[in-house]
Amino acid sequence: MSTYLAHSERYSTMPYNRAGRSGLKLPAISLGLWHNFGGADAFENSRAMIRTAFDLGITHFDLANNYGPPPGSAEENFGRILKSDLASYRDELIISSKAGYLMWEGPYGEWGSRKNLTASLDQSLKRMGLDYVDIFYSHRFDPETPLEETMMALDSFVRQGKALYVGVSNYDAQQTAEAVRILKELGTPLLINQPAYSMFNRWIENGLQDVLSEEGVGSIAYVPLAQGLLTNKYLDGIPADSRVAKPSIFLNEQDVTEEKLRQIRQLGEIAAQREQSLAQMALAWVLREGRVTSALIGASRPSQIVENAAAVRNLAFSSDELEAIESILKKS
Repeated sequence: MSTYLAHSERYSTMPYNRAGRSGLKLPAISLGLWHNFGGADAFENSRAMIRTAFDLGITHFDLANNYGPPPGSAEENFGRILKSDLASYRDELIISSKAGYLMWEGPYGEWGSRKNLTASLDQSLKRMGLDYVDIFYSHRFDPETPLEETMMALDSFVRQGKALYVGVSNYDAQQTAEAVRILKELGTPLLINQPAYSMFNRWIENGLQDVLSEEGVGSIAYVPLAQGLLTNKYLDGIPADSRVAKPSIFLNEQDVTEEKLRQIRQLGEIAAQREQSLAQMALAWVLREGRVTSALIGASRPSQIVENAAAVRNLAFSSDELEAIESILKKS
């Protein structure tokens, strides 16, 4: 196995944005290991994607306890790659994990109890071969566990040295504001919220972004390409090998109407005028005005990471471009 040496110019083009009012900066583009990094996937392809990302200045790798398949295997594979290729670069990396969705059977294998979060973090650290993660998230709000208990668990992880920062994911505006309040009283500030956000899913604009801004909390947007809809793949319709054409709990063919395809084509025309792919423009749009700290991409091959990271070459929008995009999106 050849020794990996990171690209010497990896920090020359990637912008790094401060997460809220913290001291931590995240790359404008982060890599998520939700799909294509598990035990069912080709290990060498996963390894090549992680190396490609770091060579491009992507320092943040986002995981969760149940990423795979099978659950846990993405962390195991990342741990192998960390040991073989990235061990000497550990202090240049931001590694995050989460717990809250189903990981094991029984009453303690999901949600937000101190029991589940503590066991999950310990398991994640063991799978990755780490002493600590940089960010640990409550992956979803638990309506049946007092939020104080969930936040006390996060606070304890920082105090134990198992996590440097803590975050929440999929929390709405009110839940986030309460989490901020509790953590502030405990003495461990909330670093970041990770919500779904894209041109086709703008729910965070209805209150959550205001809370994050007021409280000095960062944000990292997942599925910024709307499960691949906001890419050049769909400019000419639905390809037979696309995620939409296959059975999925996230995106199905009936969700992609002719009107949606018309929007995608019109957005693609604006992207072409900007000399960007549709994916690059969609990522730049999520990052517009500095309200989102980082856009979290997924990938199935290294070339997709290269294309998406190039979005940072043109992050500025004219007012005319933003108005034209808004006009297209309002037609849905």
